This record gives sequence, structure tokens and C-alpha cells, in this order.
Amino acid sequence: MVLSKVINYLFFSVLAYGAWGQTNQDTLKARDLNEIVVTATRSERLMGALPMPVSVVGSKQIKAMGSLRLNDVLSEQTGLFIVNDHGNGVQIQGFNPDYTLILVDGEPLIGRTAGTMELSRLAVGNIKQIEIVKGPSSSLYGSEALAGVINIITENPNTTKGTISTRYGANQTSDISGNVSLRKRKIGLSLFVNRYASGGYDLSPDSFGQTVSPFQSYTFQPKFSVQFSDKTKFLVSSRFFAENQDNAFSVGNGVENNVSGSGKVKEFSINPSLTHKFNKKFSLITRLYTTAYRTDSKLNYQQSGKDYDQTFFEQTFLRPEIQTNLTLNEKNIITAGVGLIEESVEATRYDDLKRFRTKYGFVQYEYFPTSKLHFIFGSRYDAHSAYSNKLSPKISARYELTPQLAIRASAGVGFKAPDFRQLYLNFNNAVAGYSVFGSQELAINLNRLQKEGQISEVFINPVDFGTLRPESSTALNIGAHFSNENGFKTTLNIFRNDITDLIETQAVARKTNGQSVFSYRNINKVFTQGLEIDGSKVVELNTAIKIQVSLGGQYLQAKDKAVIKKLGEGKVFRRDPETLVTERVPKSDYGGLLGRSVYSVNAKAFLETKSGWTATLRTIYRGKYGIADRNSNAILDADNEYVKGYLLWNVSVGKTYKKMTSQAGIDNIFGFTDAINIPNIAGRLAWVRFSFDIGK
Repeated sequence: MVLSKVINYLFFSVLAYGAWGQTNQDTLKARDLNEIVVTATRSERLMGALPMPVSVVGSKQIKAMGSLRLNDVLSEQTGLFIVNDHGNGVQIQGFNPDYTLILVDGEPLIGRTAGTMELSRLAVGNIKQIEIVKGPSSSLYGSEALAGVINIITENPNTTKGTISTRYGANQTSDISGNVSLRKRKIGLSLFVNRYASGGYDLSPDSFGQTVSPFQSYTFQPKFSVQFSDKTKFLVSSRFFAENQDNAFSVGNGVENNVSGSGKVKEFSINPSLTHKFNKKFSLITRLYTTAYRTDSKLNYQQSGKDYDQTFFEQTFLRPEIQTNLTLNEKNIITAGVGLIEESVEATRYDDLKRFRTKYGFVQYEYFPTSKLHFIFGSRYDAHSAYSNKLSPKISARYELTPQLAIRASAGVGFKAPDFRQLYLNFNNAVAGYSVFGSQELAINLNRLQKEGQISEVFINPVDFGTLRPESSTALNIGAHFSNENGFKTTLNIFRNDITDLIETQAVARKTNGQSVFSYRNINKVFTQGLEIDGSKVVELNTAIKIQVSLGGQYLQAKDKAVIKKLGEGKVFRRDPETLVTERVPKSDYGGLLGRSVYSVNAKAFLETKSGWTATLRTIYRGKYGIADRNSNAILDADNEYVKGYLLWNVSVGKTYKKMTSQAGIDNIFGFTDAINIPNIAGRLAWVRFSFDIGK
């Protein structure tokens, strides 16, 4: 309680002071807002001139942190939370992980087996920068960009250089990577290879198996480019990923219920692109992106050797696209494109191969009426084979009030399409006895169960479900950036998202065994709102030592509108567990959606010396958040329904001598763990790292 009050005081003190700036910096120099970014507009633009909230994490910051995977980097950024739900995903502005689009070099990753994109698939050794756009970006990127976009931009083969790096740490975690780039005249070639392995860890030693099982993963990323002329460039990017995991866990009491087996993940992508500049004002980009993702799992009972479960999941994605960039004059710029998406999924729990097709087109118009005012108007139209067509407009503006202060605002519509699981899943749990059917599979399978005498009661007629519609949101972001001659900078963003047609699981019928039949339908309307603030200051202790300090925080509310209405009408009750007295729940006790912290803060200090020493101290505070409805009234309203807030401290120190760098660090210094509620925090992790630059 005392710690929470201290954190809250610091957070609002910085907010009121308003004299801080961007936290996402890759050197100890204050980030130059003239840095080039591409994600927000699909073309190169100055970050400081953009009217929407964009932040960048550079390669130098990643190296100073000693991070290994993408989830390690994102967990320390303001307003981003790593949540464990069928993998480590990222939460932005109160949205679950499946509402954020993850890109690698501008192309989407696939493989959301249960909605969450597993971020630990991505090594960070060859990352040039990570661009984070918060707020709906469906006007450019379509589905899954409802909450925002995270684009991982890797190094291009522009120079001849190379790096070899190795790291070893707690839990037998090892990481070995090599990154080589060759450039000769018009031809460039680069290759990044990585091996990442761990012995896993166990937060519950009294139970069979480990919290995270041992695994080994391999990444192979080659790039090839040809600069035919000043006007024409050809680039081929590709990625290969493979992971093997040894699984062991218990499905009940007794040795006979111990299960073990192997799991495999494979991913492949290739993206050839051709860029041609007809003149200074007009350019054309053509891309043909294809990727495939597959998982296989085979589990057996240890004692008998009999099969427990054998599953597979395979997804493919193909997207040809043409994009044009037209500069009419210095005040008018148009970006437009058309494309086709062909995707398919085949899995153990789908009846057969399922296919989607989406035709889309987008246009974006940038207008600069004066040197101080900047407008962006954009819209995208998606025509999908399985649900109604969708139009996603957006408008953004930035105005420079003074050389020190600029304000910005954006309003737009985002959407998220129903996924294969929500449309076509056909799953019967033989152990627990329940069934889950996608909306397209519900009617025929419920009718089959009725004919077999397995249904005792139907709650909702499947006809009443209708066609599953895309979830959509209307969003508003308003912010400001301030900087002064002393190097103090501050960025503030206030946001509001209203989501309609939220897709949720719905009990449709009761089976004769007492279990339920579930499906998916559009029911709820929810909102998320809050504010974020980021800041930094470079302190020069003397001519040889600099320290960059930064502070960021988020205040968030995420609630269900239907619940708020029922609370206002006095229709929500709870029973006191001690007195057994039933009472109405007041609005003030409603904690909102599960898994969302009202307060969060991060603070960082990066030290750099001219003699080659570096050091970092980073801390992350996440306030309490709801984990479960324990009093069975379907809302978050009791103290025992929360996970307590926690604080993590990470530290690293390094020394560079000529081309050799050595580094050591400890993540989670004080060894915080919560085995039941937060299994993705492994405890104290000490590590050492060595890297060697081959040449430049």
C-alpha cells in the first residue's frame, strides 16, 4: 500500500511538472525528433512531425538492456504490458494481445493459435529499431491493428560489417547469434543466425513438470538487395524459425496421470519487393509476401505410453500488394495501394481446410496548409469472403503552437475480423465433457448432439446468433509535445476507445452430462480510456560521463458499458463471504475488465562514458489487476479477485574495448515471483554477454 502511494505520487508529480520527454531513446543523447520512421504512414516521415502517437526503441538501447527476445524489450516500454495467455503477448491501451498487429519489416507475422502472438519467437540481435504506433491503424493495415501496430525493422545490407554475440544466464539459458552484412557496389547480402535455448524453470516444484519446459529455437534471416540504379531497387527478405520443446505435466492426481511429449514450431516467410522511382515525385513499390506457420504436439501418458493428445495447427498467408507514393507538391502527398490476401488454416480441431480471401485498397492524403499545420486523411476498404465488408477511415492533425510546444490529435475507426477459431472451431473436450463450436459450425453440430440425445436444454437458438461481425472501435487520441532549450522534453497522450460488437464466448446449451456447449457471438460494448506521459533528461556529470534518466507512466480505465448500466440500475449483487448477507454492488467497487492495471510506471537510467563503460538501471511497476470472478456475480468487485501490484528491478553493466564488448546483468534483482498468477516471470535471472565486431 505504501509503495503504491509512492508510485502514484511520483507519477502525478511528473505529469504536473510537464518537463520531461521521450523515453524511447537509443543513445544517451536526447532523441532527435527528425528521426525517420515508416510504420505510421507506410512511407518515410520525420517522427517529430507526425500527428499520431509514435515511439521508437533503437538498437543501442536494446543492446544496453542486454535483451534477448522481443517480449523483453516491449515489457519496459510505457503503456505496454506482457500478458501470458497461450504465449507471451502485448497489451496496448487496455486491448488484449490479439488486437495488436505485429510486423517484421512491414509484413505481418501469423500463428495466433489462440489469439496471442508469441513474442518470444523474435530475436533482437539484428533489429535496427522497433516502431510502436498506438491507436487504431486499420486505415492502413486492416484487421488486427485495432489497438496499434508494432513494426520490427531489421538491418539492411548497406555496409560491410559483422558481429558475433553470445550470452549465458540463469536456468541454463544460452543465446548465440551472428550477424554479417556484405556490400559490394550495387549488391548487398546480409545473414542473421541465432540459437536460443533454455533448461526451463519451475515455480511449483511440488507438482510434476516445469512451469516452462526446456526448449531450443533457431532463427535464420537472410537478406539480398540489388540497387540496379538510383531509381530502381530490388530487395528479398526472408525468415526461417524452428523451435523444439520438451513438455511434461500432470492432468490429475497420481503418477498414472503424468503426461510428457514433444512440441515443435516451424515458421517460414519470404518477401521480394521492387521499388522504382519514376521521378522525384512519383514512386511505385510492388511486394509479394508469403509465409507459413505450423505447430505439432504429441503427448503420451508416461506410465502406459498410451496417447494422451496429438495435435497440429498449420496456417498459410499470401499477399501481393502494389503501393504508390505521389508528391503533388510540398503541401500535398498521396499514398495509395491495393492488395489481395489469401490465407488458410488446417488444424486438428477444424473439420477440414479453411480459407479466407480479402481484397483491399487504401489511400492516405497528407496536407500541409502551413509550415506549422499538418493533416493526414486516410481510409481503407476490406472486402472479406467470410464476413461483411469494412471501411476504416482516420484523420490526424498536428499544430505547432510555438517552437517548443506542438499539439496533435487523431480520430479513427479500427476493426478486428473474426478469426478461424471463432468461425470454424469444432472441439469436444473428452476429459471435461464440454464442447466449443465456431459460429459457422454451431447449428449443424448442435443439431447432431440433439439427435444423439446429448442435449438437455438449449439456452439460445443458434438462429438468433446471426452472422458474426468484425469487432470495431472508434478512437480518439489527443496529445502534446513540449521541449525547451535546457533539453527537457515531455510527451503526453490522452486516449479513448469505444468498442462495439465485441466477440465473446457464449453458453448455448447444456449437455446431459451437466457441461455446456459454447460458441461465439457479438454482444458487449466496452471502452478503454486513459493517459500516458513519457519523459527524459540527459545529465552531464562531466565531459566524460553522461546519464540519461527517463520516467513514463500510464493511467487506464477499461470497463464494460452494460455492467455500468446494470450497476446504475442496482441490478448487480454480491454475498459477503463472512456474514452471508447479500448486497448491491456500488459503481465505485467495479474494477473493470480483467487483466488491466489502472496505474503503471517505468523509470530508467542509462550511463555512458567516453572510456567505454555503460550501465543501466531500470524499474517497472505494474499496479494491481483483476484475475478472476471469485464471488460468481460476473464482474470484478472484490479484493480477492485481484493480483497485487509488483515492482521489478533490472540492472546491467558493460565495457567496450576496441571491438570487444563484455556485459553482465541481473533481471528481476529481488527475485519477485507469483507462480499461480504470473507464471511468465521466472524470478532472478543473472547473465553475462560477450560480443565482437568483425569489422565495418
